[in-house]
Amino acid sequence: MTLFHILLVAIIQGVTEFLPISSSGHLILLPNLTGMEDQGQAIDVAVHVGTLFAVVLYFWRDVKVALGGLPRLVRGRVDTPGARLALLLLVATVPVIVAGLILNVTGLDDSLRGIAVIGWTMLLFGILLYWADQRGAEALDAPDWNMKHAWIMGLWQAVALIPGTSRSGITITGARMLGYGRHGAAKLAMLMSIPTILASGTLLGLEMAMDGNLGQIRDAGLAAAFAFASALLALTLMMRLLRSVSFTPYVVYRIVLGSVLLAIAYL
Repeated sequence: MTLFHILLVAIIQGVTEFLPISSSGHLILLPNLTGMEDQGQAIDVAVHVGTLFAVVLYFWRDVKVALGGLPRLVRGRVDTPGARLALLLLVATVPVIVAGLILNVTGLDDSLRGIAVIGWTMLLFGILLYWADQRGAEALDAPDWNMKHAWIMGLWQAVALIPGTSRSGITITGARMLGYGRHGAAKLAMLMSIPTILASGTLLGLEMAMDGNLGQIRDAGLAAAFAFASALLALTLMMRLLRSVSFTPYVVYRIVLGSVLLAIAYL
């Protein structure tokens, strides 16, 4: 891959990962709409790992609390805020891991990488986000997260394996339906991304190491670094804007892009 191609993929991933507009959908669309070579799953996961470091840095206080609670959780104790947060994050990650394994084994993951699929998911889940954001109460905040809500949001997160859905978008939608405020819903969605991306990144990293493709490893490293920088900037701006702006601008973008993609797919 050229440096320009790597930079383009990284910026797209970094900017779209934490916005409810589907980073994976945009990464799939890049080669389909521009004629560029498909960057491949390795680069896709590498840029996701770059955004992982961005969210860990931004929410370091919460991450530090969860990491501090892991030893107690391993001993079967959930008697501290850290152990509780670590447990809830693990619970919320189970559905997406199970669903991802099923899609991978059956080969359905490749069949879902089409323009029509992304167009429909962009459109329909964008409308669902708007409905949830407009009707959802704001009675709860991130500290109110509980086991039941972790399972529900985990199931929503599994739906995001369909390209174009948006992992952050669908988990925010689920949180708004449960009554979480916009900022709290976004914070939970971002924290949930950490174990999910870590699991997929570790798996692919092992595969790349076994393959021994030094060129691919170099490209993946560059892509991760560029994605980290752009993701940190995008995440910072979004979390600040959510204190005064709704999710409607993102919904409008999803509806417009989804409609264009459906027109391309069917016309």
